[in-house]
Amino acid sequence: MRILLVEDHAPLADSVAQALRATGLTVDVLHDGVAANLALSSEDFTLVVLDVGLPRLDGFEVLARLRERGNRVPVLMLTARAEVKDRVQGLNLGADDYLAKPFELTELEARVKALLRRSVLGGERQQRCGELVYDLATGRFALAGEPLNLTAREQAVLSVLIARPGRVMSKEQLASQVFGLDDEVSPDAIEIYIHRLRRKLEASGVRIVTFRGLGYLLEARGE
Repeated sequence: MRILLVEDHAPLADSVAQALRATGLTVDVLHDGVAANLALSSEDFTLVVLDVGLPRLDGFEVLARLRERGNRVPVLMLTARAEVKDRVQGLNLGADDYLAKPFELTELEARVKALLRRSVLGGERQQRCGELVYDLATGRFALAGEPLNLTAREQAVLSVLIARPGRVMSKEQLASQVFGLDDEVSPDAIEIYIHRLRRKLEASGVRIVTFRGLGYLLEARGE
């Protein structure tokens, strides 16, 4: 799942990004509102963590433009402003949650996971496909009750597939959720990760099916 973090205070942005990446999320970091608006106009994200006090274009305006384009991606706003009117303004513009600075990283992680559960997993903590289980709270997969050892990229690909059961995902759709803005992506990258995942799932009742020219689908055998 791909997160966009927009925060102009570089040390804070680095700390938040590191904490979220440790849970298995792909995190892009931007530091001003104009860059954020451009990225949100052209890229797909699962969730946005958006600071209010941004240079060039503040977070309220970034959020307003996002919603005017009909984009309903969940947005968690960060602000040093404690006034109720500022929180109300953000919520009225379409923010899904609000966190005042200073905050504990554990609280931000919990709020991000809660928003992802509602938007991606329909409020559930876990996503299942046969004997494969993805626990959003821990960011870990289990297969037949045993932990499934995955690299960060493998986990990112599999989390996109299991969050969309019965839906064929193209290479481009997978890449847009797995790779960040600064990643150099080869055309065969997704194929490589799919191949590795198939090897790790081959002895189980879960498989990744290829639809040539269309993409990939995760399914439980026999369903």
